Order: sequence, then structure tokens, then C-alpha cells
Amino acid sequence: MVSDNFTIDVKQSRIFTQAQNNNFFKMNFIPSYRNLLKSGELKSRVATAKQLLSECRICPRECKIDRTAGNTGVCRSSELPIISSYTAHYGEEPVLSGTKGAGNIFFGNCNLSCVYCQNHEISQNWKSETENSVSVERLAEIMLELQAKGCHNIGLISPTHFSAQIIEAIFIAAEQGLSLPIIYNSNGYDSVETLKLFEGIVDIYLPDFKYGNDEYANRFSNAPHYFRTAKNAIREMYRQVGSKMIYENDILMRGMIVRHLVLPNDLAESEKVFEFIAGELSNEINISVMSQYFPTHIANENVLLDRKIRQTEYEKVISLLSKYNLEKGWVQDLESSNYCLPNFNSDRTNPFSF
Repeated sequence: MVSDNFTIDVKQSRIFTQAQNNNFFKMNFIPSYRNLLKSGELKSRVATAKQLLSECRICPRECKIDRTAGNTGVCRSSELPIISSYTAHYGEEPVLSGTKGAGNIFFGNCNLSCVYCQNHEISQNWKSETENSVSVERLAEIMLELQAKGCHNIGLISPTHFSAQIIEAIFIAAEQGLSLPIIYNSNGYDSVETLKLFEGIVDIYLPDFKYGNDEYANRFSNAPHYFRTAKNAIREMYRQVGSKMIYENDILMRGMIVRHLVLPNDLAESEKVFEFIAGELSNEINISVMSQYFPTHIANENVLLDRKIRQTEYEKVISLLSKYNLEKGWVQDLESSNYCLPNFNSDRTNPFSF
């Protein structure tokens, strides 16, 4: 069931249903970081960001270890970025994937440890992932390769713990002609201090807002104080880009989409999430509600997580969008859990079969 405020358009995506949205603009868009490059500010941001690595405060955990000396904290990552996969991805929201795909770069060693993580082969497989370390220069090359393939954007997937390296790579790539919008696609467990370094660099924020409950976040994702942390992070993202969506040829160039994955037994406490967005930010923000939960990784060890979501659970969450007047965004088909599970072990060049 889809809320009356949403309409089905199967031509756009087999995964997402697009909401009614008349806020489309046509313009010749220049990514914000191009202006920072011209002014010299982008180079200054690189130096500032790299300082955070010597006593790491990149993410909210603030491990305060010296990653430049090869030491690792909770994310088990040192100085070099870890790239698990990069590809033109067609399974994002239609305004991101378009016809040529989002240029997604998947980073390893996530700073969370979700027991149901669909990307657990790359996010929690630290021993093998160290073999996928690349130089910052190589990361810049990857961005340029994705641009050469015709991708609409550069999607940074789980980028938080490599923020300093990413900023440097964007600087290098921009000097060599990178001109695509940057998507910051995180789990919401971000540091406000680090996000401020991305102001004027990132044009599209795509955070997950996983939980409205700290207890469940800590229990199932090893994320202390997640709700408070994510609220602060998403406030900062909203401050930077607001709720206005800027498009060119129906592809998003600048804006913000907040994703929310529905969990069984209301473990995500979805109403708290929507209440915060509508009450403290804006009901103009685009929301992407996701039904693709599947009890993968070690989720089947917990009775509360050992099943897909039920139709009644999903309908309840969809009805909350109307309750809080959140009428812009996307809703996944309930059957998406049948075909959204990636496989990074078999083919890292194309881990998505859909």
C-alpha cells in the first residue's frame, strides 16, 4: 500500500516509487567545490581535514588514535582509504541513478557494526579489506573514471571514516577536471565538526536515519547515542543545503534526501525519526522510505530481527508520512527485499544483480 500522497511510476525504477514533486528546476549547474577550487579554499580544507587524522576525531567515536602512524581505532582503518567496489549504480532513487547510473564508490570498514548489514562483506570484513587500500591519488582517478563513464554524480558510500582522504581526493580530481555533483551517503553517525569541512564541497546529502531509539541503535549497530548524534548531523546537513532540490534534466544536482529503513517490530522507532524531521527541520525535506530489510549477516541470531518486515508494519510507517505532512520523496516497493541484496563476494565490479 502506498500513501495517497505518493504515485506509482514503474518506468522510473523497479525499486523506488517517486512522490509527487513539482519542485524541478532547469539550470546549468556548477558543483560547489569548483568555486572552492578557484578560490583556494578547497586546498585549505585538505590541510585542515588531514589534521584530524593524527588524533582521530573524524567520526563521533573520537578514538583519538594517530592514523597517520598506521594505528587503527574502532573502524580499523589507518591512513589509506579502502575501496571495496566502484560502479555505475542503477538502484538508487531515480533522480540519482537516472539513465547512466550513480557513480558509486563503496568504502570498506564502516564505523558502525549493524548485525543486519547487507554490505557486511565489505563493511565488517576488516582482515581482507586491508588488501583494498588505495592511495588518495588512486581514489581521485576512480572519481574521474566514473565521470568518463558518463555517471551523473559521484556517490560516496559509507564515507565518514575516510572524510579527510576524500576531501583531498576531490581536490586532486577537481584540478584534473572533475565536475560532477558529490553525494555524501552515510549512515547518519557523523561528526558535525567533520561535516562542516564538507560545506561547499558536497551538494547532495543522502544520510540514513536508522533509529529513533538509542537502545536499539547500540544493541544492533554498536552505535552509542545514535539518535542524538544523527539528529545533530542531519541538522548540519540541512543547514548546508536546505530542503530545496535543484535538478538538471531531471537529475538531482543539489539537495537532501533522508533515507529510513523500516525494521521488523518497529525497532527503528520510525515515528520518532519523522517527528524530528518535520518538527525541528522541515516537512519539505524529501524522505526515502526503504522496505528492503532482509535478515542477513547475523540478524537471524536475534528473534526480533529474524524475518522480513510485514505489510502491516510497512503500511503503518507509510501512514506516518501523512501524519507529519512529509509528502515529498520515495517509497520502495514492499517486495524490494527480494532483489536488493548485494553480493560483494562474487563480483565486486557489479555487486548488484538488479
